[in-house]
Amino acid sequence: MQQQTIEKSVHCSGVGLHSGSKVSLSFHPAPGATGSVFSVQAGKGTRFLRPDPTMVTDTRLCTTLGNGEWTLGTVEHVLAAIRGLGIDNVLVEVHGREIPIMDGSAASFVYLLRQAGVRAQEASRKVLFLTREFSVRDKERWITASPARGLRVKCSIDFPHPLIGQQATTLDWTPQAFIKTVSRARTFGFLHEVEMLQANNLALGGSLDNAVVLDDYGVVNPEGFRFPDEPVRHKLLDFLGDLGLMPYPVWGRFEVHCSGHSLNNAFARGLSENEASLLELVDLKEDHEAAVHEHAPISSEFPVTSS
Repeated sequence: MQQQTIEKSVHCSGVGLHSGSKVSLSFHPAPGATGSVFSVQAGKGTRFLRPDPTMVTDTRLCTTLGNGEWTLGTVEHVLAAIRGLGIDNVLVEVHGREIPIMDGSAASFVYLLRQAGVRAQEASRKVLFLTREFSVRDKERWITASPARGLRVKCSIDFPHPLIGQQATTLDWTPQAFIKTVSRARTFGFLHEVEMLQANNLALGGSLDNAVVLDDYGVVNPEGFRFPDEPVRHKLLDFLGDLGLMPYPVWGRFEVHCSGHSLNNAFARGLSENEASLLELVDLKEDHEAAVHEHAPISSEFPVTSS
């Protein structure tokens, strides 16, 4: 019930998935009540930013933050690792315009944070509890949420590919369940899309080392899938990372169907913009028996740009 940070600083480097440029990242301990803060060093000076759903400027292929003068891309996997491990306060120092893609999952960030060690802090942990039902939809894609004590996410996908098809998986969150179930699931794409993207100077850092690539019949990567249902596990990972833009962990029961970064962000923006009517900030140390209040269901539909 206490907030947590890391014991020591740790560092990694790699390539940016979309720029192909070398970038580096460091995690540093942060005081209680800091939250997750990015320190972006690109060009002149350093910019500090506290992630927020309204700061998302692009959801094509990844989640990008910015304010018109600067951008920071591919933040979803590192945010998923931070929230997935139950870390409340950390400074993420980035040299470059992207988070390094590493192996295309959150596994490298999980490894680094565990190597850094996790320690409890005096400040008590705060969680946003859903108080009403809430949903966003874009045609045949949707996210629905309802009050619950704890975090449960059921994710499903439907791709017209012989090795994917219809898949579903559920995470009842604990740090251990996150590590075991979704942290190692890699981003995936289709060979014809990758070739088209790279021909247009996109996904320049993409390779079989950091993504699962499928052709018309199977997996191009020699090692194949890490899990038979790795694609849906990665979609769940992306959802957790995009929800990690909220200032505190959000607890509830979520159903996520065929979502991508655009719909994930529409959902997070809806929560943020309607926080007073949808969410209750609970101090777990002061009131560890806090219950989710029952209210009449409401739903909201937001215009979504497909991606």
